[in-house]
Amino acid sequence: MSGVSVTFGGLVALSDVSLTVAPGRVLGVIGPNGAGKTTLFNVACGFVRPDTGTLSWRGTELRRLRPHRLAGLGIARGLQELGLFDRMTVLENVLVGAGRHAKSGFWSSLLGLSKDEKALTERAMTQLEDFGIADVAHRYPTSLPYPTRKRVALARALVSEPDLLLLDEPAGGLSSAEIDEIGALVRGLTERMSVMLVEHHMDLVMGVCDEIVVLDFGRVIARGTPDEIRADPAVQAAYLGEEVAGADR
Repeated sequence: MSGVSVTFGGLVALSDVSLTVAPGRVLGVIGPNGAGKTTLFNVACGFVRPDTGTLSWRGTELRRLRPHRLAGLGIARGLQELGLFDRMTVLENVLVGAGRHAKSGFWSSLLGLSKDEKALTERAMTQLEDFGIADVAHRYPTSLPYPTRKRVALARALVSEPDLLLLDEPAGGLSSAEIDEIGALVRGLTERMSVMLVEHHMDLVMGVCDEIVVLDFGRVIARGTPDEIRADPAVQAAYLGEEVAGADR
């Protein structure tokens, strides 16, 4: 995105924000509460249309595209709210994410009307196996603990084999061990895709990101490698204090 600005009723949420997610890299977006992180994520996902600026991926302008169109361009998202369908099984939830590869459409596949139904199901089950949750494939999300539901949501995002993965607070509600697992997963993804990560958990951000962008009051006030951000006196003093200085040490 380049020169992106967003206002809500006269309140400036983002002001002239520019950033690039490089191929095979993890970009982290951090900042204090109210800095504009959620708005930036929603702009990237197509939920919020910017007032000014451009938003593109691999030469395609995204600014006026509906959110559901992004999947066809190889962009997947993992939302903080998870967005799982309570009345669908775990397997069916993950199959929703596989729609990009369905020749006849996802809903036809669910009804058993598609020739590629078996291939899609195998793809979804493989993703569940990779996350260690294949045993809950036929259960409903509401019967599962939150960390497991989070894995289901990530499996759904990844089953489409995206080129760009947008993640909002993937560490939220997880234990330290589970956060470490998420970190290892994200780093492993860079062999296949780019990742933009909006996150509060500093150890995760500092441990997995190649580049970090710091927002405050809707503006980019710093960008650089984890070491550069950690050593930036302005970032430490004004926005994140000792949390950044001591992260991942």
